[in-house]
Amino acid sequence: MTNKLLRLVIFSGLALALSGNTGLAQSKPRARDLGVPFEGTPGPFNAITDVRGVHVGHATLIRGEGALQVGQGPVRTGVTVILPRAENPADPAFAGWFALNGNGEMTGTTWIEESGFLEGPISITNTHSVGTVRDAIIAWQVERGTAFQPWSLPVVAETYDGSLNDINGFHVKAGHVLEALDSASSGPVVEGNVGGGTGMRCLGFKCGVGTSSRVTQAASAYTVGVLVQANFGGGRQLTVAGVPVGREIFGDRRARLTASPSGSERGSIIIVVATDAPLLPHQLKRIARRASLGVARTGGTAGNGSGDIFVAFSTANTGAASAQPTADITLLSNSQISTLFEATVEATEEAIINALVAAETMVGRDGNRSEALSHDQLQEILQRYNRLENG
Repeated sequence: MTNKLLRLVIFSGLALALSGNTGLAQSKPRARDLGVPFEGTPGPFNAITDVRGVHVGHATLIRGEGALQVGQGPVRTGVTVILPRAENPADPAFAGWFALNGNGEMTGTTWIEESGFLEGPISITNTHSVGTVRDAIIAWQVERGTAFQPWSLPVVAETYDGSLNDINGFHVKAGHVLEALDSASSGPVVEGNVGGGTGMRCLGFKCGVGTSSRVTQAASAYTVGVLVQANFGGGRQLTVAGVPVGREIFGDRRARLTASPSGSERGSIIIVVATDAPLLPHQLKRIARRASLGVARTGGTAGNGSGDIFVAFSTANTGAASAQPTADITLLSNSQISTLFEATVEATEEAIINALVAAETMVGRDGNRSEALSHDQLQEILQRYNRLENG
């Protein structure tokens, strides 16, 4: 790591956040710690990394303050990576994807649709850094010999952080992507103002990366894990555990949100769903669709300007892509899949609220300020609605 990059990471206060498995991941309260009630049973880490073999890494870039100088900053951005098969990244995983609203980007989805396989990492960053991240992933695969084909079609998704970040300064570099990839790990996942979620806001407040998981009973116990990069919705939409928290906070005042002059939503949300259940691509597309219901539970409505794009993969059926001439695979019956749908909805809802709870107030370019959701205010509102756990 260069001295410049090292200073950059240390300044962010997130030197350890480059890895998904850090003490920092445990240092902030999560939504359940505040008494927010959720349905379902989470895994040990309540994270996408509860699905065995899935690793997460972040690189976080925070530098400068004051007026925007394109190419100089202020910088509030980063990159997040998810490795579906960290132990064998050259082994493709069955996958499916879905766009609830397509005003956004997720590269590599044409080949997922055609082949049914995800061939390598998933990365999430800001809108104008997709190309850099894509190229860096290819270089990483070439160096390690993990590309499944002679060519690579990486999955890279984005949300827009231009309200806080010098997005046209192209500050995410190949080195940051490699740091996130090489430091990705299992265990607790850092949430909030980290990685690709550094400069993001959602539902009227500072937001970013969030994660959650569910352990299901569908013929046998399976795990569903979700990671979101949340940057969508307006303040009055915010709903927590069925309570209209946004309306309670903002009342009749116009919520402060990133919007066009016409008031249409300009945000987005990227959702990655992982499971160890043996599902085929058409079933995983069904899983990806169900993430939409988790977004709706938090108040999201997929506005015209929003890029709401979801991808789901299964870590089961290892070696299926390379088996010759045929592959013996296991398929979970559709009669058993509804519990996985439910788990996806629940974990998506909680991952979004976790992103809100973990995020901290941030000041970015031109002094633009994105306030964090007050934990005390959230608890007070839930208490009034008799929805606070143990309240």
